[in-house]
Amino acid sequence: MTRSRKDPDRRVRSKKKRSESSRQWLERQLSDPYVKRAKDDGYRSRAAYKLIELDERFDILKHAKRVVDLGIAPGGWAQVVRQRRPKAGIVGIDLLETEPLDGVTILQMDFMDDAAPEALIEALDGSPDLVMSDMAANTVGHKQTDHLRTMGLVEAAAWFAIEVLEDGGTFLAKVLAGGTDAELLALLKKHFSSVKHAKPPASRKGSSEWYVVAQGFKGRN
Repeated sequence: MTRSRKDPDRRVRSKKKRSESSRQWLERQLSDPYVKRAKDDGYRSRAAYKLIELDERFDILKHAKRVVDLGIAPGGWAQVVRQRRPKAGIVGIDLLETEPLDGVTILQMDFMDDAAPEALIEALDGSPDLVMSDMAANTVGHKQTDHLRTMGLVEAAAWFAIEVLEDGGTFLAKVLAGGTDAELLALLKKHFSSVKHAKPPASRKGSSEWYVVAQGFKGRN
């Protein structure tokens, strides 16, 4: 006998196949007002509102002319930049495939690849005045390991920003609970006039993510 699509046995089997983490993620998505808002506003992800809220607080995009977006997929941050600074040049990079965005150059490659920094600058055709990173390492379920892996990406992004930013430029990056590690924080304070941490309202309360906003790049000396 063919069962209907509403067959309760099928639903039970389907639920059993889901992992607990997948079930929790789905419940968060279905109950998250930012997810619905992103869909209504045409953004590719709820992360767009994190950048919007950070920009409203710190004027991150006010003078942006050339922007590097590290970990661009699925493209929500780049969409915000395009809306607020339509004439800005934007180059993004991600291991994941990212659907094309009008006016945005997207490189599908590993940012940790030795060739990535040069490829980004070549595609941007000049030095950026904003480097932003929403990168996070794939989690393995061990809190300390996950923190170290993600902060390794943040450190690489920070050194990249220091090497390529124009004077006065901005570096924005996602960090984890506890903020930026002391050594990295000292590095940023050496090269930027202002270094602050913020957790935008769009960041889930239960999330360990924060953002470091380093503004007023002072140069490489």
